[in-house]
Amino acid sequence: MAQIKQVGIGRRSTGTIDGITYYVRGGVTYARSTPTMPASVYNNPDAKLRQAIFKMIQMHLKYHLRTIKQTFTPKGNGSPTNRYYSVNCRALTTALTPLAERFTAGEEVTITDVEQAISDYAAEHPTSIRIASKSGYGDVYLTGPWPETITLNALTGDSTVIIFVNEHGQTTTINADGSVTVKDPSSQESGGGSENQNGGNSGSGSGPVNP
Repeated sequence: MAQIKQVGIGRRSTGTIDGITYYVRGGVTYARSTPTMPASVYNNPDAKLRQAIFKMIQMHLKYHLRTIKQTFTPKGNGSPTNRYYSVNCRALTTALTPLAERFTAGEEVTITDVEQAISDYAAEHPTSIRIASKSGYGDVYLTGPWPETITLNALTGDSTVIIFVNEHGQTTTINADGSVTVKDPSSQESGGGSENQNGGNSGSGSGPVNP
């Protein structure tokens, strides 16, 4: 798997997998048109399997992008999706390996298949995949299909602050004083799409990646 690291302050991430350097800029994944290593390195069965897993993780990230943006606190200059990937990479890889093997054997794989594989794994390993890791709030783990609403809880003195995040990324916060705040991320997004990430971390090809 590629190790994606944030560089600079322009929301740009970079990493290398099987000799191909990828980077994310402006929420879009790009790859060098010319690999930095011989084709035999990234064109063997093991490499193809890794690349298939990575593309499926991209599909999963893109599918839940708005929610992840609201439920993960990034580290440093990173993004919520990079944070999600870093804490869940190992579990997602294990969950998607059987599906990736079928894909490399020629079977068609859809986002429904990807989500089912992750849900099945989460049901068997209920503390393996975090779907919410927000500063000051308790972590939330996936225990089956991705929920339509994620509930975050934090203690403020003797009071509890609760945030409800729906699958479209809209947040409803019940503050400690009883007041309610609603925030809709769609009203904050511009046409530039600086955080409209295409899977967050990596891809293939010489242009924008659409898994």
